[in-house]
Amino acid sequence: MKLLLDFLPIIIFFTVYKSTDDIILATAVLIPATAAQIAWTWWRTHTIEKMQLVTLGLVIVLGGATVLLQDKTFIQWKPSVVNWLFGLAFLGSQFIGKKPIVQRIMESNLTLPDTIWRNLNIAWTIFFMAMGIINLLVVYTLSEEAWVNFKLFGMLGLTLVFIILQGLYLSRHMPKDEQ
Repeated sequence: MKLLLDFLPIIIFFTVYKSTDDIILATAVLIPATAAQIAWTWWRTHTIEKMQLVTLGLVIVLGGATVLLQDKTFIQWKPSVVNWLFGLAFLGSQFIGKKPIVQRIMESNLTLPDTIWRNLNIAWTIFFMAMGIINLLVVYTLSEEAWVNFKLFGMLGLTLVFIILQGLYLSRHMPKDEQ
């Protein structure tokens, strides 16, 4: 359910774009859809993840620039900026604080050696950085429609593949009593 809620604004953006072929209109709808998603999450859980706030801020700023300036470049850069900020946060957590971000997120469900947590955190750092680069490759080498499709299906697909690979990696390193 959470994954669907997280992707709902992107699905709405995709649906509006596919029905109108208007990326500016789709972006104008994305902004309140993302705000509504955050409001719904707050109403249900009384918590908002920092990643959600960063995403909302960038949707408002870059989406707003797209709508105001009638320039799709801003919204097309948003996934890269979001991914790079997440990558930098994950990388920074290797050196700031006692635990990397991935450990803070997952440790209530897993017990792993510190080196495995660090390796996993670096893998997420590389994944986020690569996703930002891949997004720009799609933006500048393929059509607008291809980018919209990639934003929903490609990014989701690559994320799911990465999570499956992460699961395979973790399964080799989990203590026998947790498997």
